[in-house]
Amino acid sequence: MKQLFGTDGMRGEAGTFPLDRATVAIVGRSLSRQLEEALGRKPRFVTGRDTRESGTWIEAAIHAGIRSAGAEGETAGVITTPGVAFVTREFGFDAGIVISASHNPYFDNGIKVFSPTGKKIASEIERAIERDVFESTLPVELQDATATESGNATRYSERYLEHLLEGFPELALDGYRVVVDCANGAAFELAPELFGRLGADVVAVSDKPDGRNINEGCGSLHLDGLRDRVLEEDADIGIAFDGDADRALFVDEKGNVVDGDAVLWVMARLLADNGGLANQTVVATVMSNLGLEVALSARNIRLLRTSVGDKYVLDELLRTNSEVGGEQSGHIIFPQRSLVGDGMMTALFVLEAIFENQRPLSEITSGFTRYPQILVNVKVREKRPFDEVAAISEAAKTVERQLGTNGRLLLRYSGTENLARVMIEGEDQAVIDGHANQLAEVIRANLG
Repeated sequence: MKQLFGTDGMRGEAGTFPLDRATVAIVGRSLSRQLEEALGRKPRFVTGRDTRESGTWIEAAIHAGIRSAGAEGETAGVITTPGVAFVTREFGFDAGIVISASHNPYFDNGIKVFSPTGKKIASEIERAIERDVFESTLPVELQDATATESGNATRYSERYLEHLLEGFPELALDGYRVVVDCANGAAFELAPELFGRLGADVVAVSDKPDGRNINEGCGSLHLDGLRDRVLEEDADIGIAFDGDADRALFVDEKGNVVDGDAVLWVMARLLADNGGLANQTVVATVMSNLGLEVALSARNIRLLRTSVGDKYVLDELLRTNSEVGGEQSGHIIFPQRSLVGDGMMTALFVLEAIFENQRPLSEITSGFTRYPQILVNVKVREKRPFDEVAAISEAAKTVERQLGTNGRLLLRYSGTENLARVMIEGEDQAVIDGHANQLAEVIRANLG
């Protein structure tokens, strides 16, 4: 049976299977039944969405499915993904449902479900929902598909903002100018309000969503506009969110991009200096730059790497009882605060580091020297294990020998496309470019 749920829920083009109204309603009904069986009672749900034009009808279809199973649900309206996770826990819901496709364009959307702990629902429940969808056993009446309005949406958003502020009681941003790129997404009202309450002079951009402009030339995937605005405004920092604000990237006062690796470097030192890095460990993915590993090692902090995906980062954080982990994309998790990546919380941690050190962002990120990196994608006809193809295996071993201890090779397949990805890091850009292109040609000749 085909899978609908990936490592980050269901995602696809809105209006087409499985994100058509009928299928979405079946998902809502099936989820309700699975949780009722597990809980021994009718479950309560809260939903939240980003600003995509499809969000309202997808949310309504989910609620139609929930009601058809006799369960209860209400909407928190437009709110960030970590906001839904918080509301689920804080207000005693049995699950939180996010309607968002994160950094994807407006015509895509998605569904992901959180338990009250903040973790995504168990894979067993996902498989059961998939069976119901593909067997079409739970048709739902959609004539009156509306999301249940309780009047609590404003209350939920307000409590979420209070929760974020409570975690940083000493942080004061009076005198700081902050440019905030809201990606025309879920944080378009929440983020400017959050930083404004801390006293910052907030310049908000991409904060006028129209249902179709989410992530369009803005947000964490498009930082040029933010960089220009930071320099134009003589700002202390630029903060860019993605569509559902579970990640954040930054621009320092000089216009330099500060990615997730640099944030992990800043956070590791901030936590270590304040006794908050008990096991001297940071968790990142295989894509994090070798320079981060070298810089952390110099501070006697180890870097543990996982497969790409916040799910794997979280699993390793919990397994090792570590305090911080994340990805280059700016998806950072602080498990002592939340099991969900939260872009606004990450921004508060970065601002606290600036405030506490009384030094600009460009200075607190120093000490981490990024190694040159190249990523080459190769179209393949099949995804055979690389070590089963002799020519590829030998070519990879040759590259690793030539790189020695001053470089790193990562070969992997895309999880969604027929692509092989060749990533190499080393001290010399020209050298690693040559290695990557040669290895790509070997892969192309054998699997292309």
